[in-house]
Amino acid sequence: MLPFLIVGGVGLAVLLISLLIGDIFDHFDIGDGAISGTALGIAAVVFGASGAITYTSGLDTVWAYVLAAVLAVLAYLVAVVLVKRLTKSSDGVPTSAVGLSGVSRSDITPAGGEVSLDGPAEVERRLAYSDAPIPEGVRVRVIEHSGTRVKVIAE
Repeated sequence: MLPFLIVGGVGLAVLLISLLIGDIFDHFDIGDGAISGTALGIAAVVFGASGAITYTSGLDTVWAYVLAAVLAVLAYLVAVVLVKRLTKSSDGVPTSAVGLSGVSRSDITPAGGEVSLDGPAEVERRLAYSDAPIPEGVRVRVIEHSGTRVKVIAE
């Protein structure tokens, strides 16, 4: 039963890393995206869990490995299909916030602050910074967009 627990634990670690950081195999050019860290993590967790359950139910050890391997392969294939569908369904095109106006929700300095923008896709506050200090409640305009942060000036 120990091999099932080890493989399941490693799979859980790979799955958590893939969910928190992103798919770890995207950085390697392996099979044009055929290997997914998320899917491998899911398969390893299913292998470990199904193997441990089968082993403790009284079946022979050989059948525990066979059933765990079959379920792991099925879980991997289902996960790969779902991950590819989700990837294809996403826009993938981030919209630029340059030119949008809004209101500063905290004091904005070169170190940072927060703004609420008036764009159609803007539902949350954004991290913002500016060259000159801007007090809370002032109308601002975005002049640069870098990742999740925006550079603003007072209007």
